[in-house]
Amino acid sequence: MTTKTQKLFIKTYGCQMNVYDSARMVDALAPHGYVTTNILDEADLVLLNTCHIREKASEKVFSELGRLRKLRKTRAERGKATMIGIAGCVAQAEGEEIIERAPLVDLVFGPQSYHRLPDLVQRAKNQCVVDTDFPEEDKFDHLPQATKQATIARGLSAFLTVQEGCDKFCSFCVVPYTRGSEVSRPVARIVAEAKSLAEAGVREITLLGQNVNSYHGQDPNGVDTGLGPLLFELAEIEGLDRLRYTTSHPRDMDDELIAAHADLPELMPYLHLPVQSGSDTILKAMNRQHTAKHYLEIVDRIRTARPDIALSGDFIVGFPGETDADFADTLSLVRQVGYASAYSFKYSPRPGTPGASLEGQVEPHIASERLLELQKLIKELQHAFNGNCVGNTMDVLLEKPGRKPGQLAGRSPYLQAVHVDAEETMIGQIVPLRIKSAGQNSLYGEQLAKTHSTSDNRAQLARNLANQDGAPEV
Repeated sequence: MTTKTQKLFIKTYGCQMNVYDSARMVDALAPHGYVTTNILDEADLVLLNTCHIREKASEKVFSELGRLRKLRKTRAERGKATMIGIAGCVAQAEGEEIIERAPLVDLVFGPQSYHRLPDLVQRAKNQCVVDTDFPEEDKFDHLPQATKQATIARGLSAFLTVQEGCDKFCSFCVVPYTRGSEVSRPVARIVAEAKSLAEAGVREITLLGQNVNSYHGQDPNGVDTGLGPLLFELAEIEGLDRLRYTTSHPRDMDDELIAAHADLPELMPYLHLPVQSGSDTILKAMNRQHTAKHYLEIVDRIRTARPDIALSGDFIVGFPGETDADFADTLSLVRQVGYASAYSFKYSPRPGTPGASLEGQVEPHIASERLLELQKLIKELQHAFNGNCVGNTMDVLLEKPGRKPGQLAGRSPYLQAVHVDAEETMIGQIVPLRIKSAGQNSLYGEQLAKTHSTSDNRAQLARNLANQDGAPEV
């Protein structure tokens, strides 16, 4: 019996893990006749994969549902049915409320349920379904692997979830409540998935986790394995040339992981290490369980191991109780580290978190002023970092055609977008490019007349870094 083809449209909000989750939803539904479409009006099934980290996250979902109500009506007039599902962290946090506020929704399911998606979709044809339980079974055991064709279509870089959930309970964060406690996938299953990706042509993998460096999956002998040893094993996979990981917690940067940065050329010299604030008073109120001094000591250890490394971070301004002096401490830490890039936000109270009930809520206009000042500094550091790339040679993974004819776009080891005039036949190659110029968010390179040694180039980058404190030169 031939399965009738259905069109699937997924809109993904938030982090890289949601991007990975959306891809796995596609894989789960593919054997049941669903093919993806980028045209919303064609969709028989619409899924919104949501994020609950930022303020008004749920309101954005309900706003989108207003547009989908019109879509459903228009398609119904043409005799076409449209199923609407809400997935992800907003679904996990507000499952029944979503149904009450938006009866047009057929299906609500949390991040731990998408391995059951085909069954949930089938059930939702007859009645509204809400599934926000934390199942005992490992969802990854029940998900089909992506086909080689699907993997190829997704590009030369891929995400791979190795760890989910969080046990840190930062006072501003909903993740422990929407994603559950920390769970790590077994080493063998991660290696098998990475090999499958490499065999399909993927050359760069980013390992994902809410606290990815708290990874402690079991090896085939039942021994807990950290992220450092896992990276060493993945680096042995033929065809897999680049490794990254995100998002990290300072408390989990252990010696083995730092050693991986020193010893693995496959591990890119770019680390996202959120700190959130430079004030010990605010860090304590956030329940970060580290001080600014501890964070800076970790940064020094990492840079000793890998002198050419660049860092990015996360910052929250306007957390309850934050004074001008606390904010000044944050600016000071940003200057000391010299981030290549960073993400910054105004604090937004998340219902159910300890931070939402703290005294000393900062006036919105003060938080906005602080955010603008912080973002101005971060932009200056990013501009300086990109400018310091000019004249240096970097190995760039060429991934796709660029915006202009005859141009290709790729990624540097530091995750910058790089554009170069090159033939499309070079897509998929990692090539040394000399950086000619830099914009705020991207670099422009040229091909070299001859290949330069990667090890020689890394040594030169390290020498440049050593010439300047704070904002690094590369």
